[in-house]
Amino acid sequence: MTDTERRLWSLLRDTQLGVRFRRQVPVGPYIVDFLSRKAKLIVELDGSQHYEKKSLIYDARRDDYLKDRGFMVLRFSDREFLNNTQTLKQIIYEQIKRNMDD
Repeated sequence: MTDTERRLWSLLRDTQLGVRFRRQVPVGPYIVDFLSRKAKLIVELDGSQHYEKKSLIYDARRDDYLKDRGFMVLRFSDREFLNNTQTLKQIIYEQIKRNMDD
């Protein structure tokens, strides 16, 4: 895990947001950064390499695959997470609540 992923993991682990997350989980042919099966939520942290054209196409295809299997995918850049940690934690929490209410 990257340093940024370790920081996010410290916020997600031990059901701090009301559901259990696992890290580095295989879903079909992909490995997702963080997954809550109960909330049907995947959280991805993207480094700068994810913003190259080839990676953007790959990630879009990957997200479509995951969404087709019923998962909501939240993507944040490393920089975005580091600069807005509490805001992104709240966004994740609110998405968990929405997914659990559905």
